[in-house]
Amino acid sequence: MIIVHGKFPIKQAFREEALKLMQRMSVASREEFGCISYEFYVGLSDPNTLLLFQEWDSVDALQDHFDTAHMEEFLKVLPDVLDGEVATRRYEVRNPNDISSGSNEDRSVPVDRSDQSEGRHSRQKIIH
Repeated sequence: MIIVHGKFPIKQAFREEALKLMQRMSVASREEFGCISYEFYVGLSDPNTLLLFQEWDSVDALQDHFDTAHMEEFLKVLPDVLDGEVATRRYEVRNPNDISSGSNEDRSVPVDRSDQSEGRHSRQKIIH
């Protein structure tokens, strides 16, 4: 799964227009194949900062998202409402049990067994 987080600083004078733009983008994007979620949120510390949270089944689904007509329209109008630079981060989330064993790379996940006692089950502890 791919997760994308973004911060959009919005000009106060164009806030309503920005909210409508983001709403249209959210609705259209959620209809795309591979989109799990796509939402904008208003920042609590600054109501003129909109936060984007999106989840995709795969990198390919996210890449296809960039080639849509609604993305083209969004990118055309977005500079008019921005009050600074957009910041985004992309994360890939993988289940260690789903990784193929054919790789030469060691992808083992350490297991924390320190709290095993009678009646408790071992839990994987992912070390970053």
